Amino acid sequence: MKRRTFLQTGLGAAAVVAGLPRSANASEERTMNIVVAADPFAVDLKDAVKEHLEKRGFTVADVGAVKGKDMPYYDAAPLATKLLQEGKAERAILFCGTGAGMCIVANKFKGVCAVCVESVFSAKMARAINDANAITLGAMIVAPWMAKEMVDAWLDTKHTQGLDEFAGFLKDACARVNALDTGK
Repeated sequence: MKRRTFLQTGLGAAAVVAGLPRSANASEERTMNIVVAADPFAVDLKDAVKEHLEKRGFTVADVGAVKGKDMPYYDAAPLATKLLQEGKAERAILFCGTGAGMCIVANKFKGVCAVCVESVFSAKMARAINDANAITLGAMIVAPWMAKEMVDAWLDTKHTQGLDEFAGFLKDACARVNALDTGK
């Protein structure tokens, strides 16, 4: 059986996003522990998202730069990803100037699947397609109001949600990618 791509189904990006409703059991997700970390370029964005997460009822650990205490992305990302590895956090949200530096560092750690996101659609797809347990955002790219929408989309989307036709392929793909993971 030949697999069809998203484009071959005739579903445009808007149709795929529309097919991803919010989670039915949001209260269950609100018990989730989330770690956030930023470098000096993104402290304000991180603080806005952290406040938003706490208002939604999540437990948030902040391990990166804070106002008055700088920390480069290559030091902040490992602190957050180690909490994921140890099971002390279920998800990580990392912030730097573009999101790229944090993403590169986070993906060096075994068990971490980080995606740099720049839209609500990419945040949803990071979960639905890649089952990402971390996202990275760039303060030079994303406004705080958009970052909150992106984070909500990512948190409220399940792996393969809205992509039932591709669920088997997507689960197999994640398993194969995880098998390649040799980081510490």
